[in-house]
Amino acid sequence: MDTTKITNGFHALKRNVDLVVISDVHLGTFGCKSTELLQYMKSIQPKTVILNGDILDIWQFSKNYWPKSHMKVVKQIMSWVQKGIDVHYITGNHDEMLRKFEGFSIGSFSVKNKLVLELDGKKAWFFHGDVFDITMQHSKWLAKLGGIGYDLLIHLNSFISFVSLKMGKGRISLSKRIKNKVKLAVKYINNFEKVATDIAIENQYDYVVLGHIHQPEMKEINNENGKTTYLNSGDWVENMTALEYHNGQWKIYTYNELDYLSVIVEEIDIVEKSSKEIFNDMLSEFYN
Repeated sequence: MDTTKITNGFHALKRNVDLVVISDVHLGTFGCKSTELLQYMKSIQPKTVILNGDILDIWQFSKNYWPKSHMKVVKQIMSWVQKGIDVHYITGNHDEMLRKFEGFSIGSFSVKNKLVLELDGKKAWFFHGDVFDITMQHSKWLAKLGGIGYDLLIHLNSFISFVSLKMGKGRISLSKRIKNKVKLAVKYINNFEKVATDIAIENQYDYVVLGHIHQPEMKEINNENGKTTYLNSGDWVENMTALEYHNGQWKIYTYNELDYLSVIVEEIDIVEKSSKEIFNDMLSEFYN
């Protein structure tokens, strides 16, 4: 770990990471774990950041729900851009409105629909993954309805987890249980992985890096034409995971609140400000 700043007499420790992949944050929804994400973001010092889709949830966005912690996540992203860190925003289905801005860039920030990077002599293919979703292609209204249902499930899950913790039984994830036990869900995930890796192998990509299905994963997949490494960054709604690439190695990072008990991370001085004031401050700092 590297010691970077001293705040109120305590060291703010940050890990160096060559590249971090964050996806499916769903800012603007009740299920978004923005506080936990912010702690993670402020605990690392990345060289390159890939925001791999569904960072904003435009489908379910409401002007009546935009907590300060969500704006803090946006400001942390802008802070990275200010420091010259490459930030690639890859569009997803919940933020598909941003696809019309594909190719836009300012400073070290860019908006893309897909991205290919060379990592230590190997090719990595990044995109959100909704292009492989049949529901998205043919019944978008059904996919949006499913998104609303998922948000309601997260609400219900929060209450059930609260009761479970009070009973000393730990947290419960309803959607994880559904994905792991319902045969159609398991088949969908397997098909998603197969289609992505078949295309990656055909195009000779060493890594294919996706989000979309909220299922963190890292594994090597082979077929008759070759092999590739399939990576999925998971989400920041229930799994609270990211992908990290450092010194030639990939790993799945999983948030654990115990990791942050002994680390004081520098706070942003916007706690008492309104969202409008935060937004204006962010724009002012960005343009300066």
